[in-house]
Amino acid sequence: MLRIAVPNKGSLSETAADMLAEAGYAGRRDARSLSALDARNDVEFFYLRPRDIATYVGSGALDVGITGRDLLLDARSGAREIQTLDFGDSTFRFAGRPGEFSDIHDLAGKRVATSYVALVGDFLARHGVQVTMVGLDGAVESAVKLGVADAVADVVSTGSTLRAQGLEIFGPVILESSAVLISANPAIAGIDTLQRRLQGVLVARQWVLMDYDVPTARLAEVTAIAPGFESPTVSPMQDPDWVAVRVMVRRVEVNQVMDALYAAGARAILVSAIHAARI
Repeated sequence: MLRIAVPNKGSLSETAADMLAEAGYAGRRDARSLSALDARNDVEFFYLRPRDIATYVGSGALDVGITGRDLLLDARSGAREIQTLDFGDSTFRFAGRPGEFSDIHDLAGKRVATSYVALVGDFLARHGVQVTMVGLDGAVESAVKLGVADAVADVVSTGSTLRAQGLEIFGPVILESSAVLISANPAIAGIDTLQRRLQGVLVARQWVLMDYDVPTARLAEVTAIAPGFESPTVSPMQDPDWVAVRVMVRRVEVNQVMDALYAAGARAILVSAIHAARI
């Protein structure tokens, strides 16, 4: 039976649960449950703190898990990333008092507060910068104002939270993080099925099916506009001068593609959602 670690709370929890449900798995019904057995799919889910998942998976106690790339790297466990899951995006940056720092080498000998001591420490070590790390569990942006640190390293979205604390961002991006599937041994039976199912969810979320009719003489032009995931399906129609085309199109490009196809002579253009896929 495949043992899967799932975030029990935080920004990754709800989307991870939704993604697993779309992939055909039955998770917990009670948000307080620590585990859930899905006998039909021969898996058992364990609901853990996102920060602990890499440790459990890396030790071999659990076979595979969903967590953030940042948490995986910070854990320094035996687990490794085996698939990106396209949600939970975040960016890590340094911040300090305005005008005090312009480059990460300005941090040499300073105190840097973060909730990701190993991740940030490894980044600075790769750049030859020695600092005193100050480990905090939340509210990192207050560390400079309270005199605990000279600078911070934290997740940044708009930067408004840091600015509210009188800080400005400087230096390079430490890490671009997102939700990932991790394992210490990807060859364990069942992980390949889980990966295919999750990839199918990603395809269903990112692509749609587009059907349209077009004069045969314009076929090369329209298939160049929408070449599809691999290649369009072209079928004859009762009128020998026309063909019917079915093609996969990226969801974000749907309206632009429809406009271009219509301008090229396509008609009866219809779009359908993809509910599941195996590519």
